[in-house]
Amino acid sequence: MLVNVVNAKYLDRYRIAVTFNNGRAGVVDLKDVLNGPVFEKLKDVDEFRRFKVDSELDTIVWANGADIAPEYVFYKAFSDDADLQEQFRDWGYLSR
Repeated sequence: MLVNVVNAKYLDRYRIAVTFNNGRAGVVDLKDVLNGPVFEKLKDVDEFRRFKVDSELDTIVWANGADIAPEYVFYKAFSDDADLQEQFRDWGYLSR
């Protein structure tokens, strides 16, 4: 099953409460993801907090065109969950 972001709410700094189409909900801290030209503007917290959930891309997006893959948002939110480690390896976020 592919995971999609269905709801997201700004918390503080670079943290967002996210809910996925599989019913899981968690908090993702995206501070370390804001690398590269498209994310440079989002280092300003006032810009960062202006995200929305795009129903076509099924993930968090910003007005400047930046977005983050929904499965990566899921990984960042649940990277410590022992039950999901194999899935994260399959997605290529962890080494084998």
